Amino acid sequence: MTDELRAIDAALKRLQGLHPKKIDLSLGRIEALLEKLGRPQDRLPPVVHVAGTNGKGSTVAFVRAIAEAAGLRVHVYTSPHLVRFAERIRLAGDLINEDQLADTLARVEKANGGEPITFFEITAAAALLAFAETPADLCVVEVGLGGRFDATNVIRNPAVCAIAPVDFDHKEFLGDNLAGIAGEKAGILKAGVPAAVARQQPDAIAVIEAEAEKVGAPLFEAGRDFDAYAQGDGMVFQGPSSLLDLPRPSLPGAHQIDNAGLAIAALMALNHPRIDAAAIARGVAGASWPGRMQRLTGGPLGAHAELEGADLWLDGGHNPHAARALADALAALSARDGRPVALVVGMLANKDAAGFFDAFKDLKPRIVTVRCEAEAAASSESLAAAAMAAGLVAEAKEDLIDGFAWALSAPQPAPHLCICGSLYLVGEALALSPDTWPT
Repeated sequence: MTDELRAIDAALKRLQGLHPKKIDLSLGRIEALLEKLGRPQDRLPPVVHVAGTNGKGSTVAFVRAIAEAAGLRVHVYTSPHLVRFAERIRLAGDLINEDQLADTLARVEKANGGEPITFFEITAAAALLAFAETPADLCVVEVGLGGRFDATNVIRNPAVCAIAPVDFDHKEFLGDNLAGIAGEKAGILKAGVPAAVARQQPDAIAVIEAEAEKVGAPLFEAGRDFDAYAQGDGMVFQGPSSLLDLPRPSLPGAHQIDNAGLAIAALMALNHPRIDAAAIARGVAGASWPGRMQRLTGGPLGAHAELEGADLWLDGGHNPHAARALADALAALSARDGRPVALVVGMLANKDAAGFFDAFKDLKPRIVTVRCEAEAAASSESLAAAAMAAGLVAEAKEDLIDGFAWALSAPQPAPHLCICGSLYLVGEALALSPDTWPT
């Protein structure tokens, strides 16, 4: 890592030590801290608050791209980061610079006074403070975990909410009951605040509808109030009073049409006068979201893959729902030219590896498993065993570099190669060269 990446490591390490648990869902600690900071959450531009299990990050990317195409200055808060912590905080279009980030973190740390608080809570407070002090036209905030007790839910008066597809993930915190998980996600809904909702499983949408009725939040549901679908080389968005012929989303994968549709529905509920059909078209065609079915051509890995005639992709999806979307996207690539698919997979130990690999049983890719650079990473051997239990052939290697080399070592034709299973592993790939850091 370079000195630039280390610049605020000391501050971030101190903040990680302020609470004995990595995650402890509650709003009391962050609300107390924000009170000391002058309640920055009440001094934000109009907020689009986005929850969900899969697709929320892509939805944020489309919302941002469309709003910026309309000429709006947009704050964005997302998590986690891939290479640099600054990726989490975008101020009026640009990543927060290292000096401003260090200063903001220092002020928040001083205000907290050493009180117990989670890392996500104190860094979310820093983002809200930076947003409140920087002029912008719109603020897009991604929920970190769940919704109801997520630190971002201190925003009491968002302009619009959005709920991406709900599925199983973070079972140790949200449980293994889909209705219960949906109830946590629906906790961002507010009285009188319109909410766009992606297609959901029956158990999930029933809970979301009940919560919306309880709090008095108007819902705009995919498949009922709006829809988005592929047509020819583009896509169509159909709303209550609009029919838009749009280009194909810039983000690869058929599922991105649904995510773009959710973003459009949320922005239509926002009803900003500058967001018109032309801005929507430009935003849909120009959105960028690193680490999610991202084509990597630069850096040492991208260059080596090209030299071998392979195309290299990165995807941080880590649950069965995300794996199915990835498998479909890779299957579509393979169907075009008949070339095989290879995966380099690393995951955290608490993820559903069996469910992840099950999504690939029809595609039958060449699989190499590795241990990613994370404290809670699963061993490459345990991941290979999970892949083989799903009926796939897998090889275990020590790390990303070894696994990448092995994946390219098979006889021709060169594969469609994807590094996947964890954003930690994707971050390792991107961190190898400053040329591939997210900007």
